[in-house]
Amino acid sequence: MRRGNAPSSAETAERGLGGSPAPVGRGGRRPPKAAAVRPAARKPRKPASAPQATFARLRVLHPDAHCELDHRSSFELLVATVLSAQTTDVLVNKVTPHLFGAYPDARALARADPAEVGALLRRLGMGMFNQKARNVVGLARGLVERHGGEVPRTLAELVKLPGVGRKTANVVLGVAFGAPEGVVVDTHVQRLSQRLGWTKSDKPEQIERDLVALFPQRDWDMLSHTLIFHGRRICFARKPACGGCGISDACPSAFHAENVGRKAPRSPRRGGAQA
Repeated sequence: MRRGNAPSSAETAERGLGGSPAPVGRGGRRPPKAAAVRPAARKPRKPASAPQATFARLRVLHPDAHCELDHRSSFELLVATVLSAQTTDVLVNKVTPHLFGAYPDARALARADPAEVGALLRRLGMGMFNQKARNVVGLARGLVERHGGEVPRTLAELVKLPGVGRKTANVVLGVAFGAPEGVVVDTHVQRLSQRLGWTKSDKPEQIERDLVALFPQRDWDMLSHTLIFHGRRICFARKPACGGCGISDACPSAFHAENVGRKAPRSPRRGGAQA
């Protein structure tokens, strides 16, 4: 029996708890709530490692880092890199215009007399002139005989040429062809890699393996150029300028770096004389 205007039990069932009509599905049941659609979770990016982050900062400090051997072709770069052993890029850049003026390509250099090339190098102030002359004439002959006068694009083929080691080959592969097969480890790269804590080795082969493991292949070429730039301008061997270094806060050797990454002094000669 209804009293006054009180709703019936049926009317109450049709209304929600707040007094408004409740939706009714088939069979008198309330339809289930639709599940909220959530956007697919984005896969978080892998954060850069500490060495990679430090390298990114070095790139900002040296945006113009590049190979400092002057060249106009892969052949000139190959010869210049062979000549740069145990000497400076500055001297090589003074010598090569005269050398390539006399022997402009692989075929011309292949026909040269090593003694005449050695005399030219000596006249221009190049050390180890006889050995370097034999190397550059020999590699030119190898290019003509085995590669049609062109510079090969693999490390395996390059290192078969006289005077060409892994370091020289990767300079050419990286700079001329953009396809290095490793990291060039010269004295600057070796010193800075040790000071930055990226390697504990003093052997170029192991240092290269350590750097290859730390950095993606796309960075291998620019890594060496950037470290060389920093080594020549800030992180000197004897008196590193840690106070003016933009990454000193990330360097475990900062402010005592002169004790890290330098060649051990030569042992005294017999009789007590220093080398």
